[in-house]
Amino acid sequence: MAGDAPLALVTGGHRRLGGRISATLARAGYALAIHGSHDVALDSELELALGASGAQWHGFIADFEEAEAAAGLMEQVKARFGRAPDLLVNSAALFGQDRLDSVTAEDLLRHYNVNAIAPVLLTRAFADCRRDGIGCVVNILDQRIAHPHGDQLAYTLSKQALEGFTRMAARELASKGVRVNAVAPGLTIATDDYDQGRIARMAQVMPLGHLPQPSDIADAILYLAHAQSVTGQTLFVDGGAHMHSYPRDFMYL
Repeated sequence: MAGDAPLALVTGGHRRLGGRISATLARAGYALAIHGSHDVALDSELELALGASGAQWHGFIADFEEAEAAAGLMEQVKARFGRAPDLLVNSAALFGQDRLDSVTAEDLLRHYNVNAIAPVLLTRAFADCRRDGIGCVVNILDQRIAHPHGDQLAYTLSKQALEGFTRMAARELASKGVRVNAVAPGLTIATDDYDQGRIARMAQVMPLGHLPQPSDIADAILYLAHAQSVTGQTLFVDGGAHMHSYPRDFMYL
């Protein structure tokens, strides 16, 4: 049965939001190629989901700051599973703290390598190996692309580049039957910069009055994976945050 299951490659799929995405896909019947940049130590929830679902999976390590790592990853997945993925989720991301007065060329290049260049190369490799002309790519963006502010400049620029690539690739690959979409989450799994009081205040200022849950983002990806007539779209899963312009990143409000 494992060989009959659709195969998903989830970059950054071993922990945090990527781990929740992998767990949802495992419960939905996918076999998983789970990528990590330096390790593939699984979050506890993902480990439980893999065990309960019986999903076939394997971990792969590739540092996307290295130029050729992304294309090499697709070859490793094909060699390990004996077939190409049916679904590619570009979830791996680099996130740093910089603004216009502090960002460096190195900051920009590192973020572009991980957040934009790797998804481009993986998408090309994915399309090249989908011989049956059917496949789906989902890029993970950020709600801030709708109203960018000045915080985390290198990260934001790289996510805007990935959003543009989503639309370009959707047009380029449609004739091959490969669909390319994106999900733009809002504040979902908070870092240690947020205490419970701040999380509660952020929920109150969302248009819907609540923050998205990791399962909301994962469910959106699962929808796009099966939406055979949808391509070139970005789904904002953010409690409505993309409809407002915030002066700074949420951690500073």
